[in-house]
Amino acid sequence: MRFIAITSCALMLGAGAPAFAQATLATVQERGMLNCQVGLPTPGFYALADDGTWSGIDVDMCRAVSAAIFGDPDMVEYQSVTSAVRFTSLANSESDMLSRTTTWTAVRDTQLGLDFTAVNFYDGQGFLVPADSGITSALELDGATICVLTGTTTELNLADYFRANGMSFTPVTNENVNVLVETYLGGGCDAYTNDKSGLAARRSAFPDPSAHIILPETVSKEPLGPVVRQGDDAWANLVRWVIYGMMNAEELGVTSENVAEMTASADPNIARLLGTEGNIGEGLGLSADFMVNVLTAVGNYGEVYERHIGVNTPIGIPRDGTLNALWTEGGIMYAPPFR
Repeated sequence: MRFIAITSCALMLGAGAPAFAQATLATVQERGMLNCQVGLPTPGFYALADDGTWSGIDVDMCRAVSAAIFGDPDMVEYQSVTSAVRFTSLANSESDMLSRTTTWTAVRDTQLGLDFTAVNFYDGQGFLVPADSGITSALELDGATICVLTGTTTELNLADYFRANGMSFTPVTNENVNVLVETYLGGGCDAYTNDKSGLAARRSAFPDPSAHIILPETVSKEPLGPVVRQGDDAWANLVRWVIYGMMNAEELGVTSENVAEMTASADPNIARLLGTEGNIGEGLGLSADFMVNVLTAVGNYGEVYERHIGVNTPIGIPRDGTLNALWTEGGIMYAPPFR
């Protein structure tokens, strides 16, 4: 597993870069490594340990695709890129896929040459304030200074919310989330706004998390998920169906611990998922048992969620009763069937 940090504008597409159309899987296989873009280190989603290893719910999407292709989840070169250049890096083929809490929007889906594959987390924007500020509602932020990451939907949603409610604010912007958080902690703004999962993740790493509260309002819809370039439908299908496979596995009760014994299951749904009946992998350019490799190495969607951001982690984001629960349990996590 390797890591490249890209902190300036992405390089322009060179003559040696692969052609977009129907080429990405072959390029990845020939390279022997998946180039997967994540964001600047964020607990729970893409955290960077002192030994250089990455972990998190979005990192596990990269690991799952690697396991599907190579049978090994660690054939990944992680690229940590600021929000301002993330789409340029993907468009220029520096990254094979992007997995970094990126919101699916109409403009991004239709005008930037991107394909959103699947939603792996449903979120919404909120506000973080010091607990001793006395602020209990976002409607009390009229005239406040707000720290916000530039080049994101967060920045646009902030302006929309204040305009819709007849309020004013002063933005404090930066493209580096670490700088922005330090500004907030240093008293450089009255509130910090981001997706609520991001607020919880950042707060978990504060010296005293209890000194900061997330206000109750959710001011946007933020469907987040991995992204690839337009023009390679086969690659988009591969990434999409690896994620859907992890969701189907949870629904069917297939886990990293029981996947080996589940290969003998007589349930046709499980048999198709694990490749013992039919050959869905063939249509993706993968082995019939690609989901066995994914589930053995990474686990199903629920395992990934609970491992990195669930209630028993420092981030502690509940899943029960939220949009991120399976559709069978009151949420909207719903994957098309393997058949």
